[in-house]
Amino acid sequence: MIRSGIWAGALTSLLVVGTAMAQSSAQTQADDYTRYELQEPGSGAFRIFYDVSATTAGAAFYYNTIRVGAEEEVHDVTDLHTGRPLDWEVVDGAHAREHGHPRASPEGRYIKVTLARPVPEGGQGRIRIDKTYWDHESYHGDGDGIIVFDRSLGIRRNSVVLPSGYEPVGANYPVQVETEDDGRVRLSFMSPGPASIPFRVRARLLPGRAAPTERPGSSAGSVPTAGGGSPTRARLDYVVPERAFQDRDITYFLNQPETSSFRLFHDYTETRPGVDRYVNVVRPGSSASDPEAFNLDTGARLQVEQLRGPAIAERGIDLGPTPDPETEVVVIWFDPVPEGASVRLRIWETYTDPGRYVLSGDEFVWDRNFGRPRDTVVLPEGWHLAANAIPAVIDETDDGRVRLRYVNPRPDGIQVFVKGRRR
Repeated sequence: MIRSGIWAGALTSLLVVGTAMAQSSAQTQADDYTRYELQEPGSGAFRIFYDVSATTAGAAFYYNTIRVGAEEEVHDVTDLHTGRPLDWEVVDGAHAREHGHPRASPEGRYIKVTLARPVPEGGQGRIRIDKTYWDHESYHGDGDGIIVFDRSLGIRRNSVVLPSGYEPVGANYPVQVETEDDGRVRLSFMSPGPASIPFRVRARLLPGRAAPTERPGSSAGSVPTAGGGSPTRARLDYVVPERAFQDRDITYFLNQPETSSFRLFHDYTETRPGVDRYVNVVRPGSSASDPEAFNLDTGARLQVEQLRGPAIAERGIDLGPTPDPETEVVVIWFDPVPEGASVRLRIWETYTDPGRYVLSGDEFVWDRNFGRPRDTVVLPEGWHLAANAIPAVIDETDDGRVRLRYVNPRPDGIQVFVKGRRR
C-alpha cells in the first residue's frame, strides 16, 4: 500500500480503493501523452503512440476510447514497467460497462487492455498503445502543397510529427519545434487547462523534398542543457528538449507558515538500463526529513537513505565535485532497471525552508523556483490566496484547501511567488 500519513488523502480524487470498487467506479488515469506521426499526405493516416497510467486501484483492465469517425488499426500495447507486450482486444460499450468501465458509452468502441498486474493501491499501471487512425477530416490537404492536421485534443501533453520533407507554416497554439534525427519536424505543446484544444497545424512541402539527413551532433537520448545559455555566443550543439514528453511533476502541501515546512511528493520515471538509485540533492537553505519512496508500478516500499557531507562519497554516490559538509542528499534504492523497461518512483519528503516560506505579518510568502513542467501547491489549512505571480489553474482539494496548478512549457524554471492570508 502506498501512503504517507494524512497526505494520502490528497490522492483520493484520482485513486479508488479496492478491486471490487475498481469494477464499479469510474476509470481514472494520469500522465497522458500522445505522439501523432502524420503519414503520407492524402492518406488521412496518422500513427499514434499513446502513453497513459491507469490509476484505479485494483483495476485489471484499461479501456482506450476509439474516436468516432476514424478507422483504426492497433499494432501493439506495451507494459512500460517491463517493456513486455500486453493482451488487448476491441470491445463495444456494453462489454466495457460490464467489465470495469461503468461510464463507457453504450454506443462506443474501446481498446480493452489487460494490465500486467492489477493497479496497486495508490500506484499506477503504465502502458503504451501503438495504433494508426485513418481520418480525412482531421488530416487532409489544403492545396498548393499544404497539409493540415486539425483535431480536438483532450490530452494535455501532445506532439505532432510532420511527414518527411515538410516544414511547419502554421500552429494555432504555442509550440516547441525540433527536427528529429531522421529529419522529420516535431511540434509539441502542453495545455494548462482542463478543456479540449482545437489544435491546428499547417505544413508545406519543401522545395525539392530532399531525403532527410541526420543532423550533426544530434543523438536520440542526448540530454540538453536548459536555461538561457551564454549571453555572448549561440548554443550550436543545443538540442531542444521536448517539454511535453517530460513526466516529472511535484506537489507541495504547505504546513502552517510558522513552521516554514511543507510536505511534498515528486514522481519520476527512470528508464536508463542498470540504474538502481535516484539521488535527490536537497536545495541549499532547506532541510529534508521523513522521506518515503514507492515503486508506483508494483506498490512496493523502497529503501531510503539520508546522507550528508563525507558520507555521500563513502556510500558510492558520485555528485561530481566533492560535496561540502553541509551537502545533503536523499537516496532511493531499487532493483536495476532491465533493458527496455522502466520504473516509476514516488518520493515523499518534508522540507523546512525558512528562507523561502515565511510568515510576514498577517501573510505567508512562498517564493520558490520551479524547474519541472508540472507543479502543484496546496495552501495551508485555514488560509486563502492573496497573491499569485505566475498564472495557475485554481481549484480546491477534497478537504477544502486552495490548490494552484502550474504548467510550464518552457525549458527553464519559473519563479513562483504566492501570498496567503488567514480566513
